[in-house]
Amino acid sequence: MLRDLTLPSSLAPPEDSSMWRPDFLFGAATAAYQIEGAAAEDGRLASIWDIFSRTPGKVLNGDTGDHACDHYRRWAEDLELVAGLGLGGYRLSIAWPRVMDEAGRPNTKGLDFYKRLLDRLQQQGLQAFVTLYHWDLPQHLQDRGGWLNRDTVQRFADYADVVSRELAGRVNAWTTLNEPWCSAFLGYGNGHHAPGLKSVRYAVDAMHHLLLAHGEAVRVLRGNDRAPVGIVSNVNAVKPDSERPEDLHAARLAEACANHWVLDPLLLGHYPEALRELWPGIEPAVRPGDLALISTPLDYLGINYYFRANVGSDGAHGYVERSQPNVERTQMGWEVYPEGLRDLLVGFKRRYPGLPPIYITENGMASDDRVVDGRVDDPQRIDYLRRHFAAVDEAMRQGVEVKGYFVWSLLDNFEWAYGYERRFGIVHVDYRTQQRTLKDSALALREFLAQRRSRA
Repeated sequence: MLRDLTLPSSLAPPEDSSMWRPDFLFGAATAAYQIEGAAAEDGRLASIWDIFSRTPGKVLNGDTGDHACDHYRRWAEDLELVAGLGLGGYRLSIAWPRVMDEAGRPNTKGLDFYKRLLDRLQQQGLQAFVTLYHWDLPQHLQDRGGWLNRDTVQRFADYADVVSRELAGRVNAWTTLNEPWCSAFLGYGNGHHAPGLKSVRYAVDAMHHLLLAHGEAVRVLRGNDRAPVGIVSNVNAVKPDSERPEDLHAARLAEACANHWVLDPLLLGHYPEALRELWPGIEPAVRPGDLALISTPLDYLGINYYFRANVGSDGAHGYVERSQPNVERTQMGWEVYPEGLRDLLVGFKRRYPGLPPIYITENGMASDDRVVDGRVDDPQRIDYLRRHFAAVDEAMRQGVEVKGYFVWSLLDNFEWAYGYERRFGIVHVDYRTQQRTLKDSALALREFLAQRRSRA
């Protein structure tokens, strides 16, 4: 429902910002497992998240993505929300288990769903940023080792081939992987995410195979379609707990793990040396040609940013996170620190010669949002977005090429191990009725984008 409202505050960037220009892309982002539901319909296979979320104790309140936001049926309504807000782009992911069977053959019904969705985006003049892998690995591949099995690299290339042949011409930008750090470390290192394994050795192996799969997919996608190809990496700002040498060193190790573990092999062609100190004796099984494949040049780099971590020495060769008092936090408990996004972007420009153009592919916050008299008042989110827009603007003024920004997320959704309790959307979802309600943040964003159009 679109309605008029005296907005509590503006989230617009500075008046002279390049983000006011029509060629700067604003969009909203989602992920298949988090919104689609229809977990067993039209030939969709089980994913690792189906199995993980149904395992007692793994997800808050025992929630699953079986129904989620029912986007599989309500996709047209949801795309109307995107268009109605005046956004220029929509970032979505393909559910691997929905589009292929166990033998690797295409599932026509699943592919047709995405064709209809992408065709509608084209009709609405919206750019489609399509992610191949947003964590929903088919369970039958996990049963054979998942990302610990180098054969999964080839299975991902096969998947990329099928999808890009079927969807060629409908996609404005391809993303191979979303946040390989989360897939590797949270999924295989500490067990917080599917498939729930807990071994640093596993995390290191999984990361290498994920990055190899990215490299293979880049070649496949470029062979089948003309749309630019990139990858999305989550990054964290890191603050040392004190100026003591051991805490400063711990912060460098934390940054190597959080940021450089993914970006160094992609952009420099090698893994960061600091990981050898952090995890002595544990290294990826690199074969000749692996790093050249992983570092295949990108057309763009997606950056997901949410918070800053405060870390100190663990007294050995690692680091630990330490609580920092008297800072603003979100419902997730994450510190709100917009300056970290600016500093990371500027630092990446220095660290990585030839840094490709950047899109902020996720940025947003969770809050305990309620509908009261038809309204969702979320002033912290409006302020959060405004301050992060300003941080992006500051990075651009320092020479970082940022071409767009996608708010996370369009809809409240299944927030992985936190289930449905944490609400990241600019659109509120009543999970019982599936009613969508624009939050004040969505209305503020709509107002800014209308002002931008009026200037064009």
